[in-house]
Amino acid sequence: MSAIITRPARVRAPRKGKARGTGSVIAFGVPLLLIALVTLLAPLLPLPDPNAQDLAKALRPPVWLDGGGWDNPLGADHLGRDVLSRLVYGGRLTFVIAACGMVAGAVPGILLGLLAGYRRGWADAVISRLVEAQLALPFILVAIAVIAARGRSLPILVLVLALVGWAQYARVIRAETLSLRERHFVLGLKCAGVPTWRIMLNHILPNVAGTALVLATLQMGTIILAESALSFLGLGVIAPDISWGAMLAEGREQLALAWWIAALPGLAITVVVLLVNLLGDSLRSRLDPKKRRY
Repeated sequence: MSAIITRPARVRAPRKGKARGTGSVIAFGVPLLLIALVTLLAPLLPLPDPNAQDLAKALRPPVWLDGGGWDNPLGADHLGRDVLSRLVYGGRLTFVIAACGMVAGAVPGILLGLLAGYRRGWADAVISRLVEAQLALPFILVAIAVIAARGRSLPILVLVLALVGWAQYARVIRAETLSLRERHFVLGLKCAGVPTWRIMLNHILPNVAGTALVLATLQMGTIILAESALSFLGLGVIAPDISWGAMLAEGREQLALAWWIAALPGLAITVVVLLVNLLGDSLRSRLDPKKRRY
């Protein structure tokens, strides 16, 4: 009898980690993108002027409470201004400030991290001391000092918010660069006489881009909370500009009579920051090979 030789079937393990990471990015990214688009397209939406006052509608409750109406579905504040309109326009400025603050902190932080991790020596020592000094200082104290010295304005606010994140970028990117500078491809580029700046920008920077993207996503939530805290303390945006933190500050005096004035922007901040943090965690699972499950 001839022996029957069977070839064992090749079993492939499903890429659960990659699929789950992609699904999580979509699940958290799409709602966040929709919220951002609605706020950014606020002038095109059929909403009343967010600063238009109508004292006859002062402290009008939302539509689901007694006394509410569909002309003000989320109610009105103490000056009769539409809360829904102010919520959408306030989210627009909140997202713009958060994005500008994130970029203003990411660019110098990433470049300083690359320089410190690749060059080492005195550059690493100076940048590391600056990072440690920045992380040691309370953010609110720095914000009060800068705003008191330079005055309240949107550029100053963005500058203050940039101080929240640049040190985090520099520290994380420095650690990644320290590992990459010893790789064989970097050593080969050095031996080939490639300029230092070209190695950092063309070869090391693309390898740390995933880490920088995850950190930037997480920093968006931190900056939104920081901007809301500054506006709540009266150090943020100036009227007639609107942000969720400023709405929260205006509504705190009316909590006993009209809770929705402060509760709705507070809920918006909570939902957006939660989505941003979950998206950042999903991106980290998606981009970090160590966290994938095959």
